[in-house]
Amino acid sequence: MAAHDLSSPLLASTTPPPPPHLVLTVDGGDNGGRAHSKTNHHITPRSNSTTHHRNPFEFVGSDASFSAPPPCTIDPFRNGTPRIDGLYEVLKILLLLPIVVIRLVLFGLCLGVGYIATKLAILGWKDKHNPMPRWRSRLMWVTRFTARGILFSFGYQWIRRKGKPAPRGIAPIVVSNHVSYIDPIFYFYEMCPTIVASESHDALPFVGTIIRAMQVIYVDRFSQPSRKNAVNEIKRKGCCDRFPRVLLFPEGTTSNGRSLLSFQLGAFIPNYAIQPVVVRYPHVHFDQSWGNISLAMLMFRMFSQFHNFLEVEYLPIVSPLDNSKENPAHFAKRTSNAMASTLNVVQTCHSYGDVMLFMRAAESGQEKPSNFMVEMAKVESLFHIRSLEAMDFLEKFLSMNPDSSGRVRVHDFLRVLKLRPCILSEEVFAFLDVEKSGSITFKQFLYGSLHVMKQPQFRSTCELAFSECDILEEHEISQHEVLCLSDIPVTTLQNHQVHELFKLFDVEGKGRVSKDNFTSCLRKNPLLIALFSACLAHRDAVDDDDDNSMVEEIV
Repeated sequence: MAAHDLSSPLLASTTPPPPPHLVLTVDGGDNGGRAHSKTNHHITPRSNSTTHHRNPFEFVGSDASFSAPPPCTIDPFRNGTPRIDGLYEVLKILLLLPIVVIRLVLFGLCLGVGYIATKLAILGWKDKHNPMPRWRSRLMWVTRFTARGILFSFGYQWIRRKGKPAPRGIAPIVVSNHVSYIDPIFYFYEMCPTIVASESHDALPFVGTIIRAMQVIYVDRFSQPSRKNAVNEIKRKGCCDRFPRVLLFPEGTTSNGRSLLSFQLGAFIPNYAIQPVVVRYPHVHFDQSWGNISLAMLMFRMFSQFHNFLEVEYLPIVSPLDNSKENPAHFAKRTSNAMASTLNVVQTCHSYGDVMLFMRAAESGQEKPSNFMVEMAKVESLFHIRSLEAMDFLEKFLSMNPDSSGRVRVHDFLRVLKLRPCILSEEVFAFLDVEKSGSITFKQFLYGSLHVMKQPQFRSTCELAFSECDILEEHEISQHEVLCLSDIPVTTLQNHQVHELFKLFDVEGKGRVSKDNFTSCLRKNPLLIALFSACLAHRDAVDDDDDNSMVEEIV
């Protein structure tokens, strides 16, 4: 046996080392570089390497350190049982069909009685700005009991509780994770709170009437004044003991319960003590979360179960620190940490914006719409954009014809941006292709576009590019002026390609582009700013020459 020292491996490798990669260089002769029998062949070993592209956005302040986060492996909206699978489930549904009919009748009866009681409670009630009078509140007890009947019809014959609600005077605000439409029904029965809900809920049949009786706080998530008004209403109703508790679902949408979404800050801005509550839906054969499953299918599956499990746990009160001056984001983080720890789930940066992206990708026929989610809360925090702006970028990306995995190749990328294959366009695509795979994801496209738009010199560069194009100082530029000063030789484009590229800027179809339309186009297509890098670099060079000449004259 051979002797071994401490530095030798314990097991000898049985796999031979890979041969060095070879690059064959053919020295051409007089026949235009073609190989012939007398050509000298020079063979040199060379390691693998990728083609290095320059950063085409360096002139607006972008550095070479740009990278997009890898795809998130968590889909917090995926329902585990979107379809009826397995012989057991089929036989159970067939066996329980008579029970389904009885439960459906009970559901309709409870809904009808609750609706009538609510209509009587709010009949002639004008002063909805103040707390509901006591006699009207007593009528709402009828509706609360019918809510328990609705839960019973859905298969929740018993509900397991852990802990108790804190007194309203101690914790006027309650926050909960949001998994199913069952959550608000349970909370209405349990504590009849004032809820914060989307304005769209007011138009729902039956439901709209009931939540109006709860003195709901409406909010339009896309309107800054509406969100500010909602926070003021939370403060006003939270500080008055005559109002019921205020209930919020800070995630802003439902998840599958296996993760906790990013929290909105509306519940934490008032800096009142908060009682977190978590709900769980234990299951084996049927996932009760309201994710990528229709409401009708979810209701039918609930009706056709022997029993559906619901667990509710009231957590200790979370109070603001530093004499009610704690930062709302920090307050929300402490609360979400407590809830995630109790649920034993991970926290993600997904938000309702990801639901919008998911639904739009599904509508467009994408096989895996979850590939188009980007953890919108993180994007909003990094780039300060709204979900609606991200939707505009998604529309652009979908027009690039993504493949079944949600990736776009370079030719489709160039087709939509009206660019021809050239060194500059390849550099733009390579800037986004951080994985160097020859294709890009929507997350890479979005992060790359927003990275460019976020650069401090982007806005001034847009204005400078327009002034360079506006040679005649008419405050409008023509198709010829735009293309002559861009870094694309017009002679290499077909007439229809020239026209299509100009149409991106000429949104009004007048044949002339104003400064506002020019800047707006570059904000919607920030990658196109690279087209003007050459003319701006030339301007800088001229300015440097003028400065040098001035120095020489002074010297």
